Amino acid sequence: MRTRFTGVGTALVTPFRKDGSLDEPAIRRLARRQIEGGIHFLSPVGTTGEAPTLSHSEKLRVIELVVEENNGRLPVLAGAGGYDTRETIALVRDIEKVGADGILSVTPYYNKPTQEGLYQHYKAIAESTQLPIVLYNVPGRTGVNVEVATTVRLSAIENIVGIKEASGSVVQMSEIFAQAPDDFILLSGDDPLTVAAMAVGGRGVISVASNLAPSEMAQIVEMAENGDYAGARKLHSWLLPLCQVNFVESNPIPVKAAMAAMGLLEENYRLPMVPPSPAAREKVLRVLQNLKMLGAAAQAR
Repeated sequence: MRTRFTGVGTALVTPFRKDGSLDEPAIRRLARRQIEGGIHFLSPVGTTGEAPTLSHSEKLRVIELVVEENNGRLPVLAGAGGYDTRETIALVRDIEKVGADGILSVTPYYNKPTQEGLYQHYKAIAESTQLPIVLYNVPGRTGVNVEVATTVRLSAIENIVGIKEASGSVVQMSEIFAQAPDDFILLSGDDPLTVAAMAVGGRGVISVASNLAPSEMAQIVEMAENGDYAGARKLHSWLLPLCQVNFVESNPIPVKAAMAAMGLLEENYRLPMVPPSPAAREKVLRVLQNLKMLGAAAQAR
């Protein structure tokens, strides 16, 4: 069970129409592009998918569309997290019904639980479902860090199978790898740290950049997994400006602007997300031009 969510999992954006509704054909098309690009699993309805502004029913619809388009080809790790444990459990139960293969669950944000609160939160979610759960630690967004001892404690729960580590600390990743069970999956939550994370025991990344460059991100991870760190570093260095510019403003603003420039979607956001500033847009476009990525992706539509 624990080995399913390895490699590159794309944190899928959620495309909207101009009126703010879900762009269902684009959701299908983007999922298909990822599958054809060689990534290893799909992760809809997370931070990059603007989950905080999706209703319960919209989250389920996005996941349903991805599951249908995927048609069993890759594992689907659907986002379900929040600051209300009961509400999260209700969403998890509904996600189970629409056919996702696992749950990516961000730590509670804003209410800043203690480490015991984090443990009890995830324990309750795990007990509510048969699906495997990947923890998501991103203290820069949530205001709370899942400490190594808490992660190790949670790793003893059978269907808590891994963690997406976006603390930015390679030391913390190293300690998790050293102390958790051998089959507990450590995934980078930061594209620029993918190779470093894999060097200390990680098994891949849940990626923003793979929305733009799925095959390149897949190659980086596959080379690292096979021990070709020289090759992985070379391709990672080439792609690093893209990984960095995706966070020149709050995710997913830059990646959506980049995808629109590549002809992959209509550039629409939901408040409080807004289009990038002129300066940020210029930086995004400059990176795409340097990497010769402008326009090429539109041919795959």
